[in-house]
Amino acid sequence: VQLQASGGGLVQAGGSLRLSCTTSRLTFSNYDMAWFRQAPGKEREFVAATSRNGIITNYADSVKGRLTISRDNVKNTLYLQMNSLKPEDTAVYYCAARLGPSSWSVADYPYWGQGTLVTVSS
Repeated sequence: VQLQASGGGLVQAGGSLRLSCTTSRLTFSNYDMAWFRQAPGKEREFVAATSRNGIITNYADSVKGRLTISRDNVKNTLYLQMNSLKPEDTAVYYCAARLGPSSWSVADYPYWGQGTLVTVSS
């Protein structure tokens, strides 16, 4: 596993969590990074992505204004700040890396973390 995700947990609706993703095997600053999520019984879906320098970000419509992706290339760490969480945000969250421009497609990312579970109670 090239990436390690952490920070998931149980939170009430309206609450916040911050996910982290680190790597000790990839040259972090060379990679565009993204977060995806997979709810039970559903396909893995795009959440957010950031360019190598963190300047360009993209979000799924369902999370805009609530979730924020960021990165620290000195600490080799990707973050997902999750605010105003809703029960429909419940899922396993995965970080992913690829060389080249950010993409919304699961198939475009060759490197993945193991996932971290976020559960939002109503």
